[in-house]
Amino acid sequence: MSSPQHSAQSRLAALGLTLPPVGPPAGAYKPCLVVGRQAFVSGHLPVLPDGTRLRGRVGEDLDVAAGKEAARLAGLAILATLVASLGSLDAVGRVVKVLGLVNCTPDFEQHPQVINGCSELFAEIWGPDHGIGVRSAFGAVSLPLGVAVEIEAVFELA
Repeated sequence: MSSPQHSAQSRLAALGLTLPPVGPPAGAYKPCLVVGRQAFVSGHLPVLPDGTRLRGRVGEDLDVAAGKEAARLAGLAILATLVASLGSLDAVGRVVKVLGLVNCTPDFEQHPQVINGCSELFAEIWGPDHGIGVRSAFGAVSLPLGVAVEIEAVFELA
């Protein structure tokens, strides 16, 4: 495990990031499930500081930058679930996979740039070697509650 000054939990604090509260599941699923040495995190939505969700369609209501911010917010929600489920971000050894869905117009083609908001956040927390895993990013005609993105991820435990 890394030293405290270089831990994922200390990076979160050093960046001055505030994690949103973790609510109960909105359906019949687990927000985080540990299987062996992996933590699977269900799809998370972009939560604003006031607890509401960032809604909108990229390419119509939102530009790429706003979509990217939505992905970062969804990433923060994922981090909050990891802390609630594992006790600390230091329990995570690396990001394995990120899957991002973008609520967008049919002609929108910049899905990877939007989901970079989450991937870049994870790289800030775990570093470029352990914070970036494999990834898929694609568009959807709608997402729950009309949000801009939904992101799920898989992590290897430390």
